[in-house]
Amino acid sequence: MKTRHILLFTSLMMAAAACGTQRQVGGEVPAMEKGHTVHADKDKEATGLRFMQRVADNALYQKNLVSNLTFTLERNGNAISVPGILRMRKDNVIRLQLLIPVLRSEVGRIEFTPEGVLFVDRYHHQYVKTTYDEVDFLRDNGITFYSLQSLFWNQLLLPGEQRVGEAQLSRFTPEIGSADNVPVRLHDGKLDYEWTVSKDKAQILSSLITYKSIAHGTSTLRWNYGDFKAFGSKQFPYSHDVTAQTEATGKQMTLRVMLTLSDVKADANWEERTSLSGKYQQVPLEEVLGKLIQF
Repeated sequence: MKTRHILLFTSLMMAAAACGTQRQVGGEVPAMEKGHTVHADKDKEATGLRFMQRVADNALYQKNLVSNLTFTLERNGNAISVPGILRMRKDNVIRLQLLIPVLRSEVGRIEFTPEGVLFVDRYHHQYVKTTYDEVDFLRDNGITFYSLQSLFWNQLLLPGEQRVGEAQLSRFTPEIGSADNVPVRLHDGKLDYEWTVSKDKAQILSSLITYKSIAHGTSTLRWNYGDFKAFGSKQFPYSHDVTAQTEATGKQMTLRVMLTLSDVKADANWEERTSLSGKYQQVPLEEVLGKLIQF
């Protein structure tokens, strides 16, 4: 099973994720028209803020989430599917364990923590351990554990922030119209964010992050959510369909990963950090990426 190809996707995914008013022409606006405009703007702003509060209120209350999953990696018309386990603990860790079919013994592990990222290749007894600042395109894109956490947990995110608070909801711009879905936009430096949110349930259906850099070109990450099911008192997507495109490696690369969850629980009985024995050899991330780019 080509676990290293899966590790490459994760690196590229992180690279992608790190990821006023117009002047009136032709004279002054009459005082009455100005008053109507200001009133309409305030109404629109209040409506938008109420909608964003509904979106934020859909966040799960649980601190832990554990699920069986099917992990499918697709690139250049080729697909690799393996069973796995997803373990998440808010503000602490996101762990993907990749298993051998039928036997269900672990062959690879990807672990995100606030301190950094750990990739474990059980088959070759190798691992990569790095911080978000040690890889140029991760650092430049402003990638942190918390931005990835928001995507995995189906929540809003703000670059550089641990979470989105009530006072920060006004930074998002929802465009509420007659359509069933509402685009929500946010611009921050070189990063553009767009969420597609259902108007009736205020559920995040997709997240799109675009990063443009002279040094690394354009990277995009699209994260589609589906198959929402009850998890406690809230709804959580059991289907995560992620497409990453990047030029950070020197050429255009597109990868797609599908996570299909099942048997989702709020289990808290598991270790927070991975411990490796002395038989594992640490290798540089650049060495692994150099080999994987050939895939």
